Amino acid sequence: QHSTYIIPKLKIMLATKRLTSNFFKRNYSSSRMALISMEDTAIIKATVPILETGGETLTKHFYKNMLQNHPEVVPFFNKAHQSSGDQPRALANAVLMYARNIEKLENLGPLVNQIINKHVSLDIHPDHYAVVGSCLLQAIREVLGPEIATDAVISAWGSAYGQLADILIGAEKNINDTKAAALGGWRSGREFVVKQKVVESSEIISFILEPVDQKPILAHEAGQYLGLHLKVLNEEVRRNYSISCASNGKHYRISVKREPGGVVSNHLHDDVTVGSKLELYPPSGEFTLKMASSTSKPLVFLTAGVGITPALAMLQETLSNTGSSQRDICFIHCARSKQVQAFRDVVDELVAKHSNLVSHNVYSAETADSKRLTAETLAKLIPANRDADVYLLGTKDFMKAMKKDLLAMGVPAPQIHWEFFGPAASLDN
Repeated sequence: QHSTYIIPKLKIMLATKRLTSNFFKRNYSSSRMALISMEDTAIIKATVPILETGGETLTKHFYKNMLQNHPEVVPFFNKAHQSSGDQPRALANAVLMYARNIEKLENLGPLVNQIINKHVSLDIHPDHYAVVGSCLLQAIREVLGPEIATDAVISAWGSAYGQLADILIGAEKNINDTKAAALGGWRSGREFVVKQKVVESSEIISFILEPVDQKPILAHEAGQYLGLHLKVLNEEVRRNYSISCASNGKHYRISVKREPGGVVSNHLHDDVTVGSKLELYPPSGEFTLKMASSTSKPLVFLTAGVGITPALAMLQETLSNTGSSQRDICFIHCARSKQVQAFRDVVDELVAKHSNLVSHNVYSAETADSKRLTAETLAKLIPANRDADVYLLGTKDFMKAMKKDLLAMGVPAPQIHWEFFGPAASLDN
């Protein structure tokens, strides 16, 4: 059904190139910087319409084959995100964005930064790129068929993937080197011990983590997350969890919500105790206070559920900074009820100490009259000065609705910041 997308110019180019027998075994490494020819660039651009309509089908096939045939990469992927379709959808969008901007890679800055930080937090290595590249090209060939996915198309996408792999591998190496060289830093896994396990609500438990070697730890930026390397039910898994405290030089804290059917969250709640040891990767993430347009404009944290975890760290870091007393800060948290809400007492204590901080709690199921946060209520809660920086953290539906309402209220679009706990998605459709 995609044959209508093969334009005459592309057909001419397809006849000029052939796939070598060892193409799928190509070794992607940071020592080689791929250069995409004009011919390959034109082919990539010509495949954009196919990716727009069939990209998700392609990425679902890609993940199915890769996870079946390469068990070494399985620990990096969350089965729940595969089942929901979120992971294939996110990859399809990333591939499409790359193809659209193949001549203007600078447009991919935010997307590339997200990918790099996720890879660093999970300890992705260069050899993993070869697996992904091979499986991606195989999926292109098998899903699109030989009439469309000719040797030339496969070769062009191989070059394009090689270029992207080089960019990511190089950037990830630089970040890893920087973290390892910093005070308290380390490379790959480091053993930490659970010093405290604190019940924050009926659904959320915090884990205070200190290094087993008792050496300094890397200072993190509020909003960043840790990578955990675990073995659950004899299966290796890797997950990210936001750090829920400001940097203190002694420990990290993660606050984990028990998810129904969640393999890792239930393991942490039920099986990990004080004294348990966990392997951690260094803090990563670009969703920090540096995203704000100013250090003096009103600051709003608008969170729902476990989305409060990185926001609390960001609030603590903001209040600890010199000059923050002159800045209006609004902390709005949405939860189903007080029973499931975490850190209410902590936020209340901060409000009592800082006159420029106000907080609001909105419960959707506390009483029979409770309801979700509406645009009308939100307009009354946020600062009158709409030239504010707003940090959104919650489910996709929550952030999508809040972003729409904030824009309608006059908050500048570039000053609305958000992060997904799972695969990234769009809040505009």
